[in-house]
Amino acid sequence: MSENQYQPAKVWTWDPEAKGNGAKTNRPTAGATHEKALPVGKHPLQLYSLGTPNGQKVTILLEELLALGVSEAEYDAWLIRIGDGDQFSSGFVEVNPNSKIPALRDHSVTPPQRVFESGNILLYLAEKFGHFLPKDLAKRTETLNWLFWLQGSAPYLGGGFGHFYHYAPEKIEYAINRFTLETKRQLDLLDRQLAEHRFLAGEEYTIADIATWPWYGNLVLNDQYGGAEFLDVQSYKNVVRWANEIAARPAVIRGRKVNRAFGAAPQDQLLERHDASDFDNNTEDKRQARGEK
Repeated sequence: MSENQYQPAKVWTWDPEAKGNGAKTNRPTAGATHEKALPVGKHPLQLYSLGTPNGQKVTILLEELLALGVSEAEYDAWLIRIGDGDQFSSGFVEVNPNSKIPALRDHSVTPPQRVFESGNILLYLAEKFGHFLPKDLAKRTETLNWLFWLQGSAPYLGGGFGHFYHYAPEKIEYAINRFTLETKRQLDLLDRQLAEHRFLAGEEYTIADIATWPWYGNLVLNDQYGGAEFLDVQSYKNVVRWANEIAARPAVIRGRKVNRAFGAAPQDQLLERHDASDFDNNTEDKRQARGEK
């Protein structure tokens, strides 16, 4: 049925079999659908995630912290396959009642602290370890301005533009135009900010950049939605400069591989991360060469 023929019912009812309704990754009720405990590894920080942009935020920050020598930031990253409904297990719901990745449990404190929502996880880790969030009040506030801007803006890019341009089962001109307009406005905003500053909050690389790059950096580098030409991303020269600089950081290269289960070459997929050596030994190309599934 085309968009012009569709008429909403008086009361909406969920059809799990309807195409494009996200039935595998979402549903209209909260809470657990099945009993299953989450695994717990050897490190203080236990991350349960998937290598989407929101998941990449946290693994990039953790790898950046480890690169600074913060050994307390060692972590186990467990793969949550949202297409299989892992996020609806009783164990995951206990860590994040909203059933969205990423979710973190910090076992370095008693009782273990759950932390959910990607922006909050970044803030928690930055405050806990004292890096990537300036101490100066003005600089800290500017960093949080952009962190919270990202948290409010990214749904227009992912759930709006990305969904209707790339994932929706049919192309709807109104929806694509609506969210393309907003995405380009956001890109122009970033471009103007980055024309005056090396990084989003100034001259210092912060959690604002770490939060924003997996969404808008991947977008302008054409690693997301395949819409770079459509959006004319090369016209946002300052965003492209910023995206390329961050993409070259070793911790970013590592972090974006973690819990990546699709959308990348096998050598760039590390389904689970439990030790730094996993980047050398357990990426999908290595596992496939050993005949592992």
